[in-house]
Amino acid sequence: MCVVAFCSGISLAAQSSLPTASTADRGEARAIFKELIEINSTDTPAGSVTAAAAAMQKRFLDAGFPADEVHLLGPDPRKQNLVVRMRAAGTPTEKPVVFLCHIDVVQALRSDWHTDPFEFVEKDGYYYGRGTQDMKESDAALVATFLRLHREGYKPKRDLILALTADEEGGKFNGANWLVQQHRDLVDAAYVMNPDAGGVELDHGQPIVADVEATEKVYADYQVTALNRGGHSSLPRPDNAIYELTTALNKLAGYSFPFELNEVTRTYFDNLAKRETGQTAADMRAILATPPDLNAAARLSSEPSFNSNFRTTCVATRLSAGHANNALPQTAQANVNCRIFPGHSPEEIRRQLMALFADPKLAVKYVSDAGVVSDTAPERKAIVPPTPIKEVFDPLTRITQQIWPGVPVTPVMENGASDSIYFAQAGIPCYGYSAIALERDDDRAHGQDERLPVDSYWKSLDFFYAFTKSLGDDGQ
Repeated sequence: MCVVAFCSGISLAAQSSLPTASTADRGEARAIFKELIEINSTDTPAGSVTAAAAAMQKRFLDAGFPADEVHLLGPDPRKQNLVVRMRAAGTPTEKPVVFLCHIDVVQALRSDWHTDPFEFVEKDGYYYGRGTQDMKESDAALVATFLRLHREGYKPKRDLILALTADEEGGKFNGANWLVQQHRDLVDAAYVMNPDAGGVELDHGQPIVADVEATEKVYADYQVTALNRGGHSSLPRPDNAIYELTTALNKLAGYSFPFELNEVTRTYFDNLAKRETGQTAADMRAILATPPDLNAAARLSSEPSFNSNFRTTCVATRLSAGHANNALPQTAQANVNCRIFPGHSPEEIRRQLMALFADPKLAVKYVSDAGVVSDTAPERKAIVPPTPIKEVFDPLTRITQQIWPGVPVTPVMENGASDSIYFAQAGIPCYGYSAIALERDDDRAHGQDERLPVDSYWKSLDFFYAFTKSLGDDGQ
């Protein structure tokens, strides 16, 4: 059975080009993008999601949106979410569509960047700043789209909802989860579009494939700890907490979880093989064979994005040890971050890590999103891919083809994690597509000098305007 309506790939030639936003509309969209980038919305004392949400609230109210359709709310003063509803004309017969966008970003240090991460810089055809890829570009494009549709007097056939939320990147007050649990009435929907996933892959400027998230990995953090009685540094012993921890981490560095494919990733590589050439295309066909060619999988795994599609991945992301320069360490601790392939649970992976380390002196504990450490991990597994909805995928494919003629549209597995899981667990189908085109080797989300091609922003703006209107017209 097909997971998404693109199991054989789609490669339709575009019949017409998509109309582009006016100079004035682009000016507003750029100003919104700049404003969001320059508001520090990290989960730090210097950051405030509320500041970003309130800035967007002001734009909607100033534009004439009814106050009772613009909700600023949340469980913490610094973590307020914004929910904006564009009402249908008359009484709608269909449930609303939610556009789910987080507005928090990962911390970025000025000393690590060549520009100020919280300054919106345009240089050499790129916009630089924290959040330009993840995901203030889509936040801005959708805010601009809702404002433009309102300005034009557009009346959808069903309610359209924009949710700008907190703590997707971490923190104690995840906005998507809180809204689903505490204010379901504000975000209840037929389905959710989440631009925190999906997009167009470029290879030297050429569009290769348009990815639509159909499922995603499970995010999990583990605290790996070595404890020791310590002592004076002039009397070293073999039982050193730092050595024991780093020995375990070196085992992790040299380990690859088993190769796997599921229906989504199999479809993705089947479609991609038709666009690739040479050894890469041959290797993609080889991994789809029964049994799969593991040598081909190993060659493809040298590309990080392919490797993450093949297996669970775990990597050390933080490290701390010792208490004094002249003392043997009593504690050495690392955080290991895992992205778990669908079908496996965080507890299963925790036990696999313990078996890999094979050191009873090490403790491997689960760390929740709220930072709570526990001896065992949840047994939950990845969400089941939702059934394809024609009113979503028909316009998504058509509009994508208008912008990037001939590019195949295919389901993918999100290698990270997103807030889609909270809606999916509530029984609301979720689909991820950002309409952002990026070079495969220029993914800088969470990293140094995050940037977005200027042209990609304008194309995403055009996409979301046409796509939002289409969904508001029941997929027409």
